[in-house]
Amino acid sequence: MQNPASANANVTVTVTATATVSDFAELPATASHGPLRIEYRWVNERAGDAPIAVFLHEGLGSIAMWRDWPQTLCERLGMRGLVYSRPGYGLSTPRPHAQKWPADFMTAQACDILPALLDALSIDRDERGRMWVIGHSDGGSIALLYAALHPEALAGAVAIAPHVFVEDISVESIAQTKQLYETTDLRSKLSRYHADVDSAFYGWNDIWLDPAFRQWSIAGEIASIRQPLLAVQGHDDNYGTMAQIDTIAARVPHAQLVKLDACGHSPHRDAPEALNEAIAAFVLKISAS
Repeated sequence: MQNPASANANVTVTVTATATVSDFAELPATASHGPLRIEYRWVNERAGDAPIAVFLHEGLGSIAMWRDWPQTLCERLGMRGLVYSRPGYGLSTPRPHAQKWPADFMTAQACDILPALLDALSIDRDERGRMWVIGHSDGGSIALLYAALHPEALAGAVAIAPHVFVEDISVESIAQTKQLYETTDLRSKLSRYHADVDSAFYGWNDIWLDPAFRQWSIAGEIASIRQPLLAVQGHDDNYGTMAQIDTIAARVPHAQLVKLDACGHSPHRDAPEALNEAIAAFVLKISAS
């Protein structure tokens, strides 16, 4: 769940016991945020000038939490992959502990942070026109919003277990996750993937449990999506029901849906072969048309 600058050279960093080599892009301050340092990594770079797939992680995700799935999928698709940790996550600039994400935080990611990162990495208009966004959970919602906001700058989008509106099941599961975080070793486990684990966790948890967020919906915004769109959901997802991607189909009639059996909220971990097959079939069909 939950502006141009030059990228720095490779830096070796350590999050608890896990060593990770990452690059960093510096994004200048805007009206909506201060200066940001964004952790990113390229995968399958040997694909040369192949199209780019940008991976947008879940609300508690980061580069490290994707593990090797972006690499595996990019090799299957013959694409390069750009994986990054959103502000507040991984090794990117932490969220100040006193700051709460606003209700439209995912829209800000789609209309501000991601375009600024692409500028910082000198990804030009032609490359963006061939680009795919692939997002999971909150990242799936950001992928939908990016596709709606940038109709000419994308080849297509894949939304995996996205959120289009807030359901009771989502709030209940997120409340349970907060209890686990505060009473079990979940905090310790997550600290392997985030430099400031409380920044990552409470940034996501606080906004999703805010009563004002219950009215959040992007059903209207996504109706403007014109690019090819694949939406994937597991039947056993405890963070959302099939109503999420059924709403996408109602608002974006050309969208293709895939509903996976024996699969929870994380298809790339629960059913990676079925997910990869569905994405590859969709992307390759679009590319051949």
